[in-house]
Amino acid sequence: MDPNEAGGGEKEKEKDKVIKRRNRPVFLRYLERRKTDTIVAEDTAKGDINLGTLVRRSQSDKTEYSAKLKEKMTPPDLSTIHSPTVDPEEIRLRKMNRRAKVIQELVQTEKDFLTDLELSIREVVQPLRNLQVVDVDRLFTNMETVCEVSAALLHRLHEARADPDPEAVVIGDIFIQAKAALEDVYKIYCYHHDDANMSLKSYEKEEEIRQHFTTCALALK
Repeated sequence: MDPNEAGGGEKEKEKDKVIKRRNRPVFLRYLERRKTDTIVAEDTAKGDINLGTLVRRSQSDKTEYSAKLKEKMTPPDLSTIHSPTVDPEEIRLRKMNRRAKVIQELVQTEKDFLTDLELSIREVVQPLRNLQVVDVDRLFTNMETVCEVSAALLHRLHEARADPDPEAVVIGDIFIQAKAALEDVYKIYCYHHDDANMSLKSYEKEEEIRQHFTTCALALK
C-alpha cells in the first residue's frame, strides 16, 4: 500500500473522531472537561497522565459532591433547638388584648355606619320629604327604621363594654339577640333596593329634581 494512502486513511479516521466529539451534546463535553481539566493540568507538569488517575479523581469528586448534597438536604435536628419558655399569663394577656381590639373595631364600624345614616336622613331624606317633589318612601324605603335598629344595637354594645372586667364583656350574645330585628329591616331594605334604584334614575331625568339632589349632595359634603 502506498504510504501516502495509509497516512491519508489515518487522517480521515482522526477527522471522524473529532467530528463525533464535536457532535456530542454540549453538557457531556462540559462534564468531561470538568472531570479532567484540573487533573490534566497537574499531571502534565509531572509528565504522568494515565487512565487510573483520571478514574480515581473522578470518583473522588463524585463522592465529595454527594456528601455535600446529603448534608444540605438533611433537615436540622429540631431537638437541639431550645425555644424560650413563654409565660402562660403573657399568652392570656395577648389574647385578651387581641380580643379587645376586635370588639373595638366592631363598635367603631357600627358607630360610623349609624353616623352616615343619620347624616343622610337629616340632609337628604327630610329635606326631600318637606319639598314633596319625590316619593321619599319609595326612594329610601325603610332607611329610618334601619337607623333606629342600628342605634339600638350600638347602645347595647356600649353597655356591654362598660363592664370593668374585660373578660366579662360578651359581644356575641348581643348580635344573637338583635338577629331577628336586623333580618326584618334588611329584608325590606334589600327587597326594595332595585325599585328604589329605578326610581332614582327616573327622577334624575328631570332637571328640577336633579337640582334638589345636587343641593342635598353638597350638604352631605
